Amino acid sequence: MLDRHLHPRIKPLLGQLAEKLDRPGITPDGITLVGFAIGVLALPLLALGWYLHALLAIVLNRLLDGLDGALARRRGLTDAGGFLDIALDFLFYALVPFGFILADPLANGLAGGWLLFAFIGTGSSFLAFAALAAKHNIDNPGYAHKSFYYLGGLTEGTETIALFVLSCLFPEAFAWLAWVFGALCWLTTLTRVWSGYVTLSRF
Repeated sequence: MLDRHLHPRIKPLLGQLAEKLDRPGITPDGITLVGFAIGVLALPLLALGWYLHALLAIVLNRLLDGLDGALARRRGLTDAGGFLDIALDFLFYALVPFGFILADPLANGLAGGWLLFAFIGTGSSFLAFAALAAKHNIDNPGYAHKSFYYLGGLTEGTETIALFVLSCLFPEAFAWLAWVFGALCWLTTLTRVWSGYVTLSRF
């Protein structure tokens, strides 16, 4: 919901940073892999209860996720890079709730499972529509530089990162945040499924 408002504001800054990084030996795929490796550190850090350290890993992961796309737009977008980026993004989004589950299985297990269940809904509806949108050459004016067609909703990237930040700052509230955000994810999934079905039924 907030992505379409936030992206135009941060894109110029990311473009400037990408310009400074545009050097031989630095590739968009390399930045993607480094960012994912840093993001993976959030899992053991969360499991150990080192929430502020985990927050740093999460923020760095998201920064590098923006930089790899900005550099790719300078060099030229590729299908391989887009695939790598989105695949590792979904793995990162799943490992954060799992880290909170490991940190306190009794308090966070059920709510974390609900959140992961909800992420499956948003992720599968996103990817299923993306594959068929590409097949029918459906344009994506809202996200013209995305590798995949992005069908919007209440819970997009910005909202998900806000959830992770709040959870790290207030870990005792993770369960409550997970229940609420999971419910919003299911509303997003339902609207995506309906919108996707209506859109594709025209072809």
